[in-house]
This record gives sequence, C-alpha cells and structure tokens, in this order.
Amino acid sequence: MRKLRIGYFADGPWSHLAFEKIISNNNIEINFITPRFDTKDEKLKEYANTYGIDYVMAKDINSKSFLEKVEKYNCDLFVSMSFNQIFKSEIINIPKYKIINCHAGKLPFYRGRNILNWALINDEKEFGITVHFVDEGIDTGDIIIQRIFPITDNDDYKTLLNIAYSECASILYDSILLFLEGNGKVPRIKQESIHSTGMYCGIRTIGDEIISWDQPSRRVFNFIRAICVPGPQGITYLDNNEVKINKIKLIPNAPSYIGKPGQILCKTKNDTFYIKTGDSYIEVIEYTGKLKVGKVLKSNKNE
Repeated sequence: MRKLRIGYFADGPWSHLAFEKIISNNNIEINFITPRFDTKDEKLKEYANTYGIDYVMAKDINSKSFLEKVEKYNCDLFVSMSFNQIFKSEIINIPKYKIINCHAGKLPFYRGRNILNWALINDEKEFGITVHFVDEGIDTGDIIIQRIFPITDNDDYKTLLNIAYSECASILYDSILLFLEGNGKVPRIKQESIHSTGMYCGIRTIGDEIISWDQPSRRVFNFIRAICVPGPQGITYLDNNEVKINKIKLIPNAPSYIGKPGQILCKTKNDTFYIKTGDSYIEVIEYTGKLKVGKVLKSNKNE
C-alpha cells in the first residue's frame, strides 16, 4: 500500500492526540507540521524533533513563498486541527485530495468560534464533532464524518472539552483512514442538503463573561457552566469588588416570584449562597471573592 503523505496544520492540545494516532500508522507519513504563527505549543515542536518532521512556521499560509515551500512536499492531503488561518483556493488545491478540517460543532450549525461554550449557553442537549473538506467559506465544506454526543445538566465547559479533545482525534484519524483505504474516495455530504443557511457563532471576547442576574435561572445556569474553568468563569460585582463564579446549582422546583435579581438571599449550612435570578433563585457552589447576605450583585463595577 502506498503511503498517504500529509501536511499537518495544527496547534494546542486538540492536535496532540490526533498526531499520536496518525504517526502510529506506518502507512501515513507526516511531511511537515505548521503551527499557529503565535503558537505557545511546544509539544508539536517536540514531536517534529522526535520524528524528524519539518516544522514550518508561516505568518501567512497563502503567501507565494509558503505555497512554493509546501508544494515541494508533494502531499496527498493537508489536515487542519485547531489552526487559525484561512485557507484560500490556491493552497486548497495544492494537495491531490485537498484539505480537511476537524470542527467541534454539529455542522452546518455551530459554525465559527467558541462552539462548546455557545452550545451550553444555548441549552443544547447534544453537540457534534465534524470532519469536513475545507473550502473558501467558514466551516462550509462537504461533511466527511459527523458524530453526535449528548449534553446533560452534569456537563460543563470542562467536561465537553475533555470529550472533544479525545473524540476530535478519533474522528479526524478515522477520516484520514478513509482517504488511505479508498485512494482518496470518501463520503461527501453537502451541508446545504441539511440546512440551506446553517448557523454561525461569533468569537467570545473580554466582557462576555459578565453575569446578567435578571435572566431566568436556567439561562444563568447554562451561562456559568459554559465559561467555567478552564474558561474565564462568570463575573459579577459586589460593592465594586469582582466576584468570580465557577459553579452554580439549579434548585429543583424553585418557585417563581418577584424580587431583586442578583440579591444574595441567604447562606446555607454548606457555606453556599442562594441568589435571586429573574424568575427564581440558584445556589452558588464555587466562587472566588466575598458574598454578603442582603447585598445585590451587579453587572458593572461602578453600578
């Protein structure tokens, strides 16, 4: 069997387990690794040194000099895992089988950025991981493999991230095997056949972690678990002092009533706190900072 020659555009923990799976297959040859230009990931560099793989930095992967460089590797396939540059048509067409990407979202929905966070915020009951061909759109190429995983109320950003780290690697590897075993012939599902427009998610930025206590309890719960550690955590303010909230609990059958959203209602015997929301109240389990019964938590420091 002829070896499948690939170029690996990758970065961070998402890419490590996938690399280990790929490199273990003697019929797959990684010819070069290109990390993010601002990478802090030393692991991929270690892999390159260990296995004698070229480590090729690129400020612009679509530049003429980079295209000329990677063309010489004569790769069959380029593979993208947590890479942050846009592939344009010229680089897409360099390898014989084009470029594939692994995306932790249920395409054609949840295209874009920070997908696991948004899935939790939106109270989804499942999330998808998709390997797809890269085209000149954003996460719009034909689907090769997609697998779906459940989300329960016991899940948060950390648990979904752990699933994604493992399953992204498996799904990407399985997709590469399809190219190897089928001589480049793989299943292709047009995203438009699932939904005509799909859905896009924007990148989350500084300030998006502020808690709005006037939201219903369920929405506050989803918001905080979506940005728990290793995320920024939910942020609120008490007397101009920042309080970080990492975990809250929904109160079963909590009555709906009118009150002051954000007010700290009481301290429990377990040293947790009940806090009023827009419709009922929730229990704060893990937090950093000071809470005081009777005070009202605010969304702005000087409010």
